[in-house]
Amino acid sequence: MKPEQIHRVYFIGIGGIGMSALARYFKSAGKHVAGYDRTPTQLTEELSGSGIDIHYEDDIRAVPEEFLAPDETLIVITPAIPDTHSELQYFRSKRFHIHKRAEILGMLSMDKRAVCVAGTHGKTTVATMIAWLMHQSDFGCSAFLGGISKNFNSNYLHSDTSEYLIAEADEYDRSFLRLHPEIAVVTAIDADHLDIYGSLEEVRKSFKAFVSQIQREGKLIIKQGIELQPQNPWIEVYTYALEGPADYHAKNIRIENGRYHFDVVTPVEIIRNLSLSHPGLVNVENAIAAIAATIIAGLSREKIKKSLAGFSGIMRRFDVIYQTGKVVYVDDYAHHPKELDAIIGSVRKLYPGRKITGIFQPHLYSRTRDFAVEFAGSLDKLDELILLDIYPARELPVKNVSSDLIFRDVKLKNKILIAKGDLTETLKDRNIEVLITMGAGDIDCFREPIKQLLIKKYGG
Repeated sequence: MKPEQIHRVYFIGIGGIGMSALARYFKSAGKHVAGYDRTPTQLTEELSGSGIDIHYEDDIRAVPEEFLAPDETLIVITPAIPDTHSELQYFRSKRFHIHKRAEILGMLSMDKRAVCVAGTHGKTTVATMIAWLMHQSDFGCSAFLGGISKNFNSNYLHSDTSEYLIAEADEYDRSFLRLHPEIAVVTAIDADHLDIYGSLEEVRKSFKAFVSQIQREGKLIIKQGIELQPQNPWIEVYTYALEGPADYHAKNIRIENGRYHFDVVTPVEIIRNLSLSHPGLVNVENAIAAIAATIIAGLSREKIKKSLAGFSGIMRRFDVIYQTGKVVYVDDYAHHPKELDAIIGSVRKLYPGRKITGIFQPHLYSRTRDFAVEFAGSLDKLDELILLDIYPARELPVKNVSSDLIFRDVKLKNKILIAKGDLTETLKDRNIEVLITMGAGDIDCFREPIKQLLIKKYGG
């Protein structure tokens, strides 16, 4: 299906963070866009407000009639949609042009200078930082992001003139194998999505395949210590780390007036006194990766330094929702043991000596089953734990798999397992110093209620 043949684009699963970015792209390109999702969210409400028709029942009769012409309508699906979905079955039976989200992103990136960020964690922040730095430069960029940038107030950035495209390269369902970047960043390779891969070794093989698709004379920026040996000798490889040894690393890290200040050592020079307001040492490390990518792309050091200071962060990535002199509430998307380690460790360093209460909502039955012991070990780094039921997302319940698998291995004395409906009532009588909500499910629906509860209790 050639681009000029596409008049209408229909998304099954339009509310997903990656799908919604593509929906915004096609809307900005002047196409008619509509879609289905299971439940309304703030993201789907924003899409609806932009003129995109969205419904929430799996019923072909709810699809606008003009989207039922096979020759003019492109159907985009997320891999989370099951084959039993009746709308998908209809479109298949009528021989519509149906593509996965990753295929469309791959096609859009083919005629661009693609900068793609992969990793089992960290990729959203690094990709968003790169997009912000490029956007603030003369280069500009379009960007498809896995989170809502606070600078752009969107997960999609459009440019009519830039040849650069920044994309988050998602390893789920091996989606990133549709991308052929000029510059690639790899932030982490950990065991995850074992329902797809089965083992860490298979995850590594997939990342090796992704790296092999870097264009000739392209560049790979990889976190120091990751076990990945590129097989394509025609690319240049650079390492990065929070602190050395690595090609790009930070030194003289300090906190002044609530901001991180640090120097960056590059292969040829030291860039001194960069500033980052987005909290957490993990985000200093993410900034190193973004700085490396933009230096390699050709941005000036002064422009990077100035723009980084204005980076506002991403919703649900070390997102400070409420803060007084004595009480802090941080929300984070962390849903893997390594991500829990990162957010809890960063909060501990930023607020030393304070009691940390964590609320965690496990995401997926399979991930809970595969990492129950690791989750418990990470949550033991809290002072107090409130554990919620599993958010199933795309999965059906799995026999004998529940949040209790994690709960029983947590060694903390102060721990409780509750249904999410009891969360706000549970918090009312607790003394809060530092609170973290963590998870990739619908725990974000509690951000505002918790904030209002804290304002009522502690002022604001």
